Amino acid sequence: MRSRRVLTILMLIFSSAACLSQTPETIENKPVPGKMVLSDRALEKLSAKYQKLTRRIRKKNKKLLAKSRMFEKKLGFPDSITTGMEGKKFYQSLEAGLVNADNTDSMQKPGTEYQPMFDSLVTGIQFLQKQLGNYSLALKQLGIDLHIFQKHWQNSIEIQSLLRNRRNVLKDLLVKQGRLQALTSFQKEIYYHQQQLNEYRDLLRQPDKLAKQLLTVAKQHPQFTSFMSRNSMLSQIFQVPGSLPANSAIAGLQTRSSTQQMIGQQLQGATGGSSPAQYLQTQVQAARTELNKLKDKLNSMGGSGDMEMPDFKPNTQKTKTFWKRIEWGMNIQSQRPNGWLPVTTDIAVTAGYKLTDHAVVGTGMSYKMGWGKNFSQMRITHQGVGLRSYMDIRLKGSIWISGGYELNHQQEFSRIDLLQNLDAWQKSGLIGMTKKFKAGKKNGNLQLLWDFLSYSQTPRTTALKFRIGYMF
Repeated sequence: MRSRRVLTILMLIFSSAACLSQTPETIENKPVPGKMVLSDRALEKLSAKYQKLTRRIRKKNKKLLAKSRMFEKKLGFPDSITTGMEGKKFYQSLEAGLVNADNTDSMQKPGTEYQPMFDSLVTGIQFLQKQLGNYSLALKQLGIDLHIFQKHWQNSIEIQSLLRNRRNVLKDLLVKQGRLQALTSFQKEIYYHQQQLNEYRDLLRQPDKLAKQLLTVAKQHPQFTSFMSRNSMLSQIFQVPGSLPANSAIAGLQTRSSTQQMIGQQLQGATGGSSPAQYLQTQVQAARTELNKLKDKLNSMGGSGDMEMPDFKPNTQKTKTFWKRIEWGMNIQSQRPNGWLPVTTDIAVTAGYKLTDHAVVGTGMSYKMGWGKNFSQMRITHQGVGLRSYMDIRLKGSIWISGGYELNHQQEFSRIDLLQNLDAWQKSGLIGMTKKFKAGKKNGNLQLLWDFLSYSQTPRTTALKFRIGYMF
């Protein structure tokens, strides 16, 4: 019986020694099964997304530098403005940084702004690359694309900061010359560039479905945590848990025990009977609560800690892409029968482009469906189609002034070629009011419009038109 216990103990000791001899590096070198990695098509789709973002950032940075340079030239200041370097060299150095950002040889150093989700994605790709080697070329390309995007992103932040400092120097010079108003256009460009960066921050904070799947693949392996603690961007800025051996001290810093002893001596009598550690923990928690309140307030204002406050009324649509400024909608309008037309319902689809937050121009198409003259003679017919153009201008709050020009085919047709008769199309000129409101998750609107060209139409339609619409 005793021999069996001894044998069992020896087996446990040898099995424990075998586990301990398997270092983290040995574990990390075990290959990840290929079936657990996203398909090449999915990785290529994710690469295409970041390539597109990189092109947008590069284009915005070049545009900002070109406008800033032209602005200074119009002011008539010499290149020897005291801004740390001559104006010509200043812009040349920034433009050279844009070119160098496309170089994949140099590794990206930690920037001035940390994005947790993006850091996790980059480190996750590095982890999978180390496990798979050259197994997936698409994964390797994704790592390159993220690296280039990261450099252009950091360039944007640096350009924003440097131009802001240069703006302050120019402001002092313009104040002395009494030309401060000339700085308005330069301030607008800096502000809109910052708003563009805020939109990119939102994208980095909320990765898409593919990026989340990639992180899920990496997190399935227990080795990823230790790899993350040693290779992430955060570990290059701070010594996070796991990046140093246990009980090791960083050169030049005091140990925990000596720090606690010193704090106890300084806070003696001020802790109210509690230990120094408990007292500090309470104070840190209170400070953290206040800091979170300030961060929430700052985030609600849509910016970072280095936020630019505009001295003009900004147009929030200016930094959005073309498709994000498009609002899709539909509206319905019914008309009572007359001597010429039966009961009809116009169903229209519209697409509006937001010029500003207070002005929208758009176009659309409508289909006129007939229901018959009454319930006993109900019959669905094709009563016509229409082409629309419109413009909405905010008057106050949710009330808008609306105007438009339309062409309507008011004759029943059974074939498309019948629409080619231009004489059958009627002109409508509309002016009226629109009330916009919330309808669940969508936006709705009510329109009352006056067709001032209806009096010359044959057959004549009603002058007042009431429409109900929804925006998608």
